[in-house]
Amino acid sequence: MAVTVNTSGIITKCLGGLYTVESPDGIYECKARGVFRNRGISPCVGDTVELRDGVIADIAERRNSIIRPPLANLDQLIFVVSTCSPSPNYLILDKFIAIAEYKGIKPVVVITKTDLGDSAPVKSIYGSIGVDVLEVDYSDESTVQAVRDILRGRISAFTGNSGAGKSTLLNAVDPTLDIPTAEISKKLGRGRHTTRHAQLYKLSEGGYIADTPGFSTFETNRYDIIRKEELAGCFREFADYVEDCRFNDCAHVCEKGCAVCAAVERGEIPVSRHESYCTMYEEAKQLKEWELK
Repeated sequence: MAVTVNTSGIITKCLGGLYTVESPDGIYECKARGVFRNRGISPCVGDTVELRDGVIADIAERRNSIIRPPLANLDQLIFVVSTCSPSPNYLILDKFIAIAEYKGIKPVVVITKTDLGDSAPVKSIYGSIGVDVLEVDYSDESTVQAVRDILRGRISAFTGNSGAGKSTLLNAVDPTLDIPTAEISKKLGRGRHTTRHAQLYKLSEGGYIADTPGFSTFETNRYDIIRKEELAGCFREFADYVEDCRFNDCAHVCEKGCAVCAAVERGEIPVSRHESYCTMYEEAKQLKEWELK
């Protein structure tokens, strides 16, 4: 298909240096101008681009991006958490929510396998801090419809522990997607994730979704690195307390006069969230300067 001059669209797939671009007047496969490589810029899935003479000639400014998998202009990150097999890993979940907050991407938690385990702990922790939490029961279509509703008209990425049921959920949300799924490995206790590259799937009710590799396949710092000084700002429930700390440079870990720690002791901030923060703070302290560049 010949590409019309000045056609604009969104990149929905990147594979082997070839980009699939969806525009109002068609879907095109094309390459990018060599000038991007010279500038150290790589077009990625989610980018809004201009096509001229069959190549990507310009990339619009990104609202946000994550490094791995490379995705741009996300409206929300959907964290799929199962009640069991695998059980919730609160530290990993909190790391990813912090990245979402850092990037200005809305975090949403979706709980699966509610028929096999108790979803109350996850719902209580994340609902209490103002994160949208949805529970999915495939015997109740209204719970699947609730997920469709939050996806409509937005660009969303799905992630979560391998085996948590991301692909199954996506196929339930929109059966036309037909995303491959893999059986859970009983030996490893986790799913063998079948996603191999970043790709946006267009939903029949509007919007795009990206299925991404599971938590076990990459480190959270591949998404981005948060300095220790910026970490507290990525825990939204701390906001009402940080100004009341005795010292301006309070780390909110165990200092005397820390209003955040006092709020944890009073039950106003979930203990697991503060524990995750403390772990992440200690990890951030160990970062070398070259890792922050």
